[in-house]
Amino acid sequence: MRDLGQIFKAYDIRGVVPDTLDPDTAHAIGAAFARVTAAPSIVLARDMRPSSPDLAAAFADGAASQGTDVVSAGLGSTDLMYFASGHLGVPGAMFTASHNPAQYNGIKLCHAGAAPMGAETGLEEVRRLAEQGVPAADVARGTVTERDMLSEYAAHLRSLVDLSGIRPLTVAVDAGNGMAGHTVPAVLGDLPLRIVPLFFDLDGTFPNHPADPINPDNLVDLQHAVRESGADIGLAFDGDADRCFVVDERGEPVPPSAVTALVAVRELAREPGATVIHNLITSAAVPEIVREHGGKPERTRVGHSFIKAAMAETGAIFGGEHSAHYYFREFWRADTGMLAAMHVLRALGEEGGPLSRITAEYSRYPASGEINSEVADQEERMAAVRRAYAGRDDVTIDDMDGLTVLFTGGGWFNLRPSNTEPLLRLNVEGNDPAAMAALRDEVLAIVRA
Repeated sequence: MRDLGQIFKAYDIRGVVPDTLDPDTAHAIGAAFARVTAAPSIVLARDMRPSSPDLAAAFADGAASQGTDVVSAGLGSTDLMYFASGHLGVPGAMFTASHNPAQYNGIKLCHAGAAPMGAETGLEEVRRLAEQGVPAADVARGTVTERDMLSEYAAHLRSLVDLSGIRPLTVAVDAGNGMAGHTVPAVLGDLPLRIVPLFFDLDGTFPNHPADPINPDNLVDLQHAVRESGADIGLAFDGDADRCFVVDERGEPVPPSAVTALVAVRELAREPGATVIHNLITSAAVPEIVREHGGKPERTRVGHSFIKAAMAETGAIFGGEHSAHYYFREFWRADTGMLAAMHVLRALGEEGGPLSRITAEYSRYPASGEINSEVADQEERMAAVRRAYAGRDDVTIDDMDGLTVLFTGGGWFNLRPSNTEPLLRLNVEGNDPAAMAALRDEVLAIVRA
């Protein structure tokens, strides 16, 4: 029996090709996925990594061996796969390792309607079956058919945010040689936008920089292009183009929390009183702004499965995370950076002023960003931080996801252990830069003692 514990994660499958993930393994996972979903048909898409075609083909063959029909959407972003799953009403599989280096690949799986599949919602069952070996099915073999869904995906997004009537904008876009080079022209073409393209050639070896825009080093090219071209805005996508980071006209990054607040205000204008989901690392400004605009903020743990579950439970119209994942009810509660970018473009196109002025009202508190510390004993260091703040009259301790300490006078920090590495992840927010820096340094001194 094969052991797939190394590649099955909490929310997806991720491994090094061919060391831990190869076509034979993908075939077994495809067969197991077909069995677990028990759906007549599934849809799959793949990114531009050199290993993706063979892995996707093997997965499709495994699913077809169980009598399941497979619709292959070919090249696509992760949110294109979510669109396909929702539009067709079938389970979906996306072959990508997102922002990971070229030697990696992986599979993101979902139930019909883009409903999440995680460890507790079918992924562990897929792993168990793939490890044991799925027995041959006593049914007719399924079919594998090609269907290009790019134009349908683009049309759906454009039906949700109309950019046709906005003022002309210059938009610098860094695709990072990832799937945004495929999707951006289809979605943003034939609009009053002058696109300044960076690294639109699909190349899964990432010859220019890693397709991971959450790392400030990977935004440098976009910042330079914005300043040099006089662009009104810059957009940076990760490898599978499900996350989008925004840079203003000065080349300064716009915090994802500010984008969350901006999009929330736009969605609340469309549906007053609606619920908006935000994770616990999102800026305190987000729930404040949601309430100010008549909405109901709902706080969740970090992670798409928690956001999507909360959206389903509450009927929320929108959800946002600090990591630039944005979720929309009209997009089957799935995350799509492209749709969030379109909301920002619409807001900018409706205004006469620069993006920095528009987003300033949504950026209220300075934040540290995520700071990783390698530690020998995660539990011991977490306990040391807890002891340092427990019992203080001016704090509230929250255990929703890791350790969150909230201060009565404003400011907070969250400390969470990594699930895969010996790291503690710290996020800090303060009332002003000095207060944030002092709190950050105070907590890091304990963590790294």
